[in-house]
Amino acid sequence: MPSTLNQYQQPVGESMPHWTARVHPPRDPIEGQYCRLEPLEPHHAVDLFAVFSEAPDGRDWTYMPVGPFDDAASYREYVERAAVSPDPQHYAVIDLKRGTATGTLALMRIDRGNGVIEVGNVAFSPLLKRTPISTEAQYLLMKYAFDELGYRRYEWKCDALNAPSRQAAARLGFQFEGIFRQAVLYKGRTRDTAWFSVIDAEWPTVRAAFEQWLAPENFDPEGQQRKSLTGLRAQLSQAG
Repeated sequence: MPSTLNQYQQPVGESMPHWTARVHPPRDPIEGQYCRLEPLEPHHAVDLFAVFSEAPDGRDWTYMPVGPFDDAASYREYVERAAVSPDPQHYAVIDLKRGTATGTLALMRIDRGNGVIEVGNVAFSPLLKRTPISTEAQYLLMKYAFDELGYRRYEWKCDALNAPSRQAAARLGFQFEGIFRQAVLYKGRTRDTAWFSVIDAEWPTVRAAFEQWLAPENFDPEGQQRKSLTGLRAQLSQAG
């Protein structure tokens, strides 16, 4: 972290005399080339429950604070509560080709004064996982936080035992910061929390890698990636 010396010759953080608190994210849709993020509404519940039901079991909900849901009615009750929550502020991921919702994610722990915001409550259906849409959804929300809203730190936190979530954070460009031990109790069990972040100084490289990865020319006729997101980011970091 950049530092300067104060009048006592002590190292202190960089001065930010022009900083002002950021705004709370407006409930606006966010458009991409493969998907659109829409503020979650109760009408999304039908499509979402249908695609979540395509999973063979409930393992996708193990590390989530909610779920799995036994029926459409209980899931809709959850969506009705989530739709009016200002923090977390939930979004439905709309597949532009299908025209339906295939997953959700949220902006949360919104700290306007310090310019810190977190992405969480990521629930992607089998139709969404390992697709360009799932990557673009993450990119769109990160871009919104940095470029549109001017936040300076973007966080990802997960159960330290959730290996797929930790791998996803690394792939998306988050830097691992450590483990907060016994940080949370949920679903009747304790949780050590793994912390990750992207800060504004890192964002230009992370953004450029996303944009190169999402470009149509990065995919072959079968839809397979030509270059990985991690590889592109490494190339850009070396070039910088």
